Amino acid sequence: MANSAQKVAVSVLVPIKNEADNLPRCLGCVRWADEIFVVDSQSTDGSVEIAQQHGAKVVQFQFNGTWPKKKNWALENLPFRNEWVLVLDADEVLPAEAEAEIRNAIQTAGEIAGYWINRRFLFLGRWLRHSYYPNWNLRLFRHALGRYERLTVAETKSGDNEVHEHVIVQGTTARLRFEIDHYAFPSVEVFIEKHNRYSNWEARVAGDEFLKTSSGELSSDSVERRRRLKRLSQRLSFRPLMRFLYIYIWQKGFLDGRHGYYFARLHAIYEFLSVVKTYELQQRSKASRD
Repeated sequence: MANSAQKVAVSVLVPIKNEADNLPRCLGCVRWADEIFVVDSQSTDGSVEIAQQHGAKVVQFQFNGTWPKKKNWALENLPFRNEWVLVLDADEVLPAEAEAEIRNAIQTAGEIAGYWINRRFLFLGRWLRHSYYPNWNLRLFRHALGRYERLTVAETKSGDNEVHEHVIVQGTTARLRFEIDHYAFPSVEVFIEKHNRYSNWEARVAGDEFLKTSSGELSSDSVERRRRLKRLSQRLSFRPLMRFLYIYIWQKGFLDGRHGYYFARLHAIYEFLSVVKTYELQQRSKASRD
């Protein structure tokens, strides 16, 4: 392990709940960071002990049911000793070259407030090179200048962590070269469980007006394109088919072979769940007014 004089002046933020299987791999890849915070939601699987064994500071988060969610709460309340924060999910891993690139990015940032990092997804034992790729996320930023956007005031029934919200920073951004390895879907069962919760979020956000975010930079071409397509698709009756075609044809998921086809079909199912749950909520609302 690097000594303290060699540590990179960044605070790592990892939100968790029962992530014992993923934490050793995630925390092991950021041993070079000056500070690591693990924000836990009352895990029962030994996650806290694993985090402490890796030198992380563990903080418990109590969700109030609406807002703020875990990452924004952490950005507002944790006593970071570094200007820069790196947000990682427990099922994400950085490559070895990330240490040097992040060190250099922080030291030469100038007026830059945040950095976008690309991700690649592991699905059914294979890295996808077209489906959901590239997938840019703003993960390294000056913590005083960045907060996750608030898209709805509704209770989303999706858990206590941000789902599809992005970080908005007050300032300019740039991109880093290395990629995050995202082990989000170790099995189809996990994919279905996660997207059942995500479709709860989609349905409740669709039934509520999106809130206007404060001034700042959100934009990346890929994020804005996905948002425009999402707004357009919400007016269409064949949204599940559109999601399939977007991943399989537009993103060239067919070049990922069988894995790309299955990935696109599962996302079409996710879109269908979002449609049906939105309709269900609308019917309940209508019935309550009658």
